[in-house]
Amino acid sequence: MNVSDVVRTSAALDGFTEKCGVVGVYGHPEAANLAYLGLCALQHRGQEAAGIVSSDGHVLVSHRGMGLVADVFREDIVRRLRGDAAIGHNRYSTAGASHLKNAQPLVVEYGRGGLAVAHNGNLVNAEELRERLEARGSIFQSTVDSEVIIHLIAASQGETLEDRVVEALREVRGAYSLVFLSTDKLIGVRDPHGFRPLVLGRVKGAYVLASETCALDLMDATYEREVEPGEVVVLSEAGLSSYKPFAPEAPTKCIFEYIYFARPDSTVFGRSVYRTRKELGHQLARESPVEADIVVPVPDSGVPAAIGYAEESGIPFEMGLIRNHYVGRTFIEPQDAIRHFGVKVKLNAQREVLAGKRVIVVDDSIVRGTTSRKIVKMIRDAGAREVHMRISSPPTTSPCYYGIDTPNRSELIASSHDVEEIRRYITADTLAYLSEEGMYAFLGGKQSGFCDACFTGRYPVPFEDHAKHRQLVLFDAAEER
Repeated sequence: MNVSDVVRTSAALDGFTEKCGVVGVYGHPEAANLAYLGLCALQHRGQEAAGIVSSDGHVLVSHRGMGLVADVFREDIVRRLRGDAAIGHNRYSTAGASHLKNAQPLVVEYGRGGLAVAHNGNLVNAEELRERLEARGSIFQSTVDSEVIIHLIAASQGETLEDRVVEALREVRGAYSLVFLSTDKLIGVRDPHGFRPLVLGRVKGAYVLASETCALDLMDATYEREVEPGEVVVLSEAGLSSYKPFAPEAPTKCIFEYIYFARPDSTVFGRSVYRTRKELGHQLARESPVEADIVVPVPDSGVPAAIGYAEESGIPFEMGLIRNHYVGRTFIEPQDAIRHFGVKVKLNAQREVLAGKRVIVVDDSIVRGTTSRKIVKMIRDAGAREVHMRISSPPTTSPCYYGIDTPNRSELIASSHDVEEIRRYITADTLAYLSEEGMYAFLGGKQSGFCDACFTGRYPVPFEDHAKHRQLVLFDAAEER
């Protein structure tokens, strides 16, 4: 395959999409309002849809919508979500198409009352379980894998809600950080491998759960601790109870939370994301130095690593690319096509910073290569003499099946092309990635309990058929030039 014969999904840009963000609040008179704030802080984890379900002790009240949190929830809507307990969810589709029916939290009424669930992650055996459940009469209302869990709970004969949740989760495989809400309980669960983050906090006597600590900050909550892999946290009138009903598994925390997904002001898996990204930049500079005049990040995720690279190399850091933060996920392209419009609408090169300079551009990853190619071209058009691309992670060679909407393997340029071929495609003067050893230099070594399948193809939780996970639309990258 030639480098130009790249593939992509029909609507995706050249990058990873995730993810999902979850939040839970128990014991606060403004639970839904706090959940709303938490979702605003977690907006980076999903922009397709948002939802909140609240409980006043008698009934569950739900509101879900497509779009950003601030667009889905007006003040009058939040006021209708009464009660002192609530859960919320931001969605970016990983399993199931982008439709309102797939927005979360999912809410059901069954023989034991109302139940809502919000899920960050992906179940690798969801299709198998769904077929089994449908064969015995279950009727599904959505196409998301999370609904499988609800049907398993409904079929359980466990005495308490937490018993039924545990029984259901014993049948699923994959990644999950979950929050459940009934009329009188809020339950948080993290899968035994600990793929996705989930943290516990307190605010004015109430408990909060969230995907990242940045959500606690906006809710004015204090960080208590991580929910541990395989832990079930139950919040009720009796207070907080915690237990670990699952057999222990080797920890496999998602390494890409540090590299790209998490907000830099969060603490994830016990480490500062910002500090970790800076350290990756320091290591990248040690491994792949080059003579240059300035270090420029690809904003926003490349900024901390670029700062680290600049500090280590002694080369000045400059914001040569400016990001437009007020562009939504959709826009109207002019009839007279503007070259590289999709990138230009989000990034603009500063000629006064770049002209005549030898530029080191630092980004967190290269996925298909099309965006990197456009960025290099944009920097050259702004007058740069040389463009040296540096990537603060190893080459991305394999898709993720644990909650990240990564492209298919054949779409990943590094899965079939070496560094020199990629360099020629993106038209950089030089290209270098961080080594696998360098990535782990500050994280305790290769045996430190991370999932790095996107770099290595080593999948810690097995599954049968990769091909069922995604349908592709082929195109010739020459159309993007």
